[in-house]
Amino acid sequence: MAIQKEQVVAKALELLDEVGLDGLTMRRLADAMEIKAASLYWHFANKQVLLDAMADALVADVARMPAAARQPWRERVAQVAGEMRGALLARRDGARVYAGTYVTSDNVLRVGDALIAPLREAGAGTRLAAWGAFSVLYFLLGFVMEESGLARDAMPAAEHDQRTEAFQAAAMARFAHLAATREEIFNPDFEARFRFGLDLLLDGLAARLAAGE
Repeated sequence: MAIQKEQVVAKALELLDEVGLDGLTMRRLADAMEIKAASLYWHFANKQVLLDAMADALVADVARMPAAARQPWRERVAQVAGEMRGALLARRDGARVYAGTYVTSDNVLRVGDALIAPLREAGAGTRLAAWGAFSVLYFLLGFVMEESGLARDAMPAAEHDQRTEAFQAAAMARFAHLAATREEIFNPDFEARFRFGLDLLLDGLAARLAAGE
């Protein structure tokens, strides 16, 4: 039976969880599907084209719900950003896959439109709406890469403590401000840290909106 693109993408996402982005190759994917590599290249000319399709699939369920009537613009942006974060965290290296693509598929375009629309409807000009929305996207991509990397590492507690102590010793000896803030640097509450960073961006956008940009 001929394979379908959707089957390839689904298997590629499963393999991504197992081996990560660096370990995902067309040959390894073909082996996992028990098919010849030529069958993959019939649907996807190269790995980048496959990654584009995977990026689209990652956000298939993001920004599906229509905005509630009279919901404030920043709540709408925060909702999409939160859904996006969850979708990218659901797969190993999800943020790395998404960040390395420039996809013009329906799922990706829908997410972009859902981030821009609340700003434009709140009165933002085209530059503030576009650059503001993509600043939110850039923040969450970087944040998720850091968050998922730490979660995936899952090092033993003893090793984690050793690394932390080594950092603290080096910081205290040479960098006073790092030493003073070391507890917050290693604060594991990623929910609070994400909200903090997102609020900083939204506060800045609110100020620009108030200024009539």
